[in-house]
Amino acid sequence: MAVTDTLLSPRTFLWSLRVVWVALAVALGIAISRAVHDHGTSRVLAPVVWWAVVAVVVVALVVPSATSLTAVRLLVPATVPAALAALVGGAPAGAGVVALALAMVATLVSLSGEAGEALVQGSAYGDERRFPLRVPAPMLLPVLLSWVLWCTATLGAVVLLGAQRWVVGVVVGVLAAGLTWLLWSRFHMLSRRWLVLVPAGVVVHDALLLGETLMVQRPNVALARLALADTEAADLTGPAAGHAVEVSVHEMVLAVFPSSRDHPTGRAIHVQSFLVGPSRPGRALQAMSSHKLPVG
Repeated sequence: MAVTDTLLSPRTFLWSLRVVWVALAVALGIAISRAVHDHGTSRVLAPVVWWAVVAVVVVALVVPSATSLTAVRLLVPATVPAALAALVGGAPAGAGVVALALAMVATLVSLSGEAGEALVQGSAYGDERRFPLRVPAPMLLPVLLSWVLWCTATLGAVVLLGAQRWVVGVVVGVLAAGLTWLLWSRFHMLSRRWLVLVPAGVVVHDALLLGETLMVQRPNVALARLALADTEAADLTGPAAGHAVEVSVHEMVLAVFPSSRDHPTGRAIHVQSFLVGPSRPGRALQAMSSHKLPVG
């Protein structure tokens, strides 16, 4: 294996995230403590909330799984506004800037395709390789806006309760709790979308876009390749931005879609080829080649 492949491997990204998270835990912990040391209830509440978040993410990074990916991608990006709040709230410039820089690095690594692959692979069954699928483009803005609303409500509840504004703080806290439940279910559905390679063939596991898991037996795989711009393959990506992988089959397979407004009972189509959108299509095709599947 080339040195570049090793440096850019999912394992390397996961270990990098672990190291950065430990450094961020200390740096942001110091920044938060210094920012609230003269603010009564906040002196206790803010550090307690922070170290609870640290504990959750540590467990997620030590025990990789699809659930871990959901927790990491929900919580780690929230450290950026938390670091900004600490910096604006009175944390020393040095500690605040270091915490903010580490928060940005941790966020970028946590959102990478390599980190996502390492985390979901942790809960894989037996001899299977999981490749996370990119978020469909139409969902990107709603997911981002809902996350921003959740993050604002959560940080706002901590600040308000720390300032002993109990009524407003409790109301905002209840809103944050409700948004946590809603956002977790949505993020977790996105975390459980994979292209999977198993000894028997290729699987598309995507409860968001498919009513049933799509399975292609190994002998039926005719060719896997990067999709051409003018392809007529069935689009199972969402659609998602970026390069897609096109899988062609010898005999048509059945793709079942969930119920929708136009199709209340769902619908099914027979496809000769289909598109999937793994976050790292090159890695997916390389793995397919290693599994002795035809790749072109």
